[in-house]
Amino acid sequence: MLEQQGPQLWTYAEPLEFCTVELGRIMTVIRLSSGELFVQSPAELTPELKAAFDDLGEVRFVAPASKLHGHLYMEQYRAAYPDVELLAAPGLAARRTDLQFDHVLGGTPDPRWGTDIDQVVVAGHRWLTEVAFFHRPSRTLILGDIGFHIGDDSPLRTRLIARALRVRNQLGPPVELRLTIANEATFRRSIRAILAWEFDRVIPGHGEIIDTNGRQALLEGYDWLF
Repeated sequence: MLEQQGPQLWTYAEPLEFCTVELGRIMTVIRLSSGELFVQSPAELTPELKAAFDDLGEVRFVAPASKLHGHLYMEQYRAAYPDVELLAAPGLAARRTDLQFDHVLGGTPDPRWGTDIDQVVVAGHRWLTEVAFFHRPSRTLILGDIGFHIGDDSPLRTRLIARALRVRNQLGPPVELRLTIANEATFRRSIRAILAWEFDRVIPGHGEIIDTNGRQALLEGYDWLF
């Protein structure tokens, strides 16, 4: 179920339909130097997925991609793992009042995962506040909605919509996210901070993984911002 992408790094793709369009979404799992698991954008915790986690280690930290993306199943992880810590993107706690979060993610990683993972809060958007992660050992950038990458393996309808949204075979946000940036200078600084990382692989929130030359793909996908 979990597909290894690099050292101590796995992904799991599950279906996601939005406005009748199948976008899919990707969960990322990192085994930290401590042996504990850091889960980004958690998928539905089925018995099969839990067994796959148990083969890797103990789920310790569960993080969303943003206040909009990757938080739907966090309550399942709270119930299944008594020692788990749920991490909130800025603004998520106000949306998920049913959950008690242990930590609000900012621009500085917690020392418990900071050896392996760096993070940047992508600010400046009108309604999307996202946290981008960088897994140092595998040189992998992990994104959410600021990183769609719809490739040729997607259904025809998805590919047609992705072309209209300017994310067909291109890494970046769909056009409606571009048009709703509230503070372009702040948003640009966030993307520049991501580009300062020495990543090669990119795991998008939706679509297909870019295995190599990911930094160049991000530059090309955000050429409109620079």
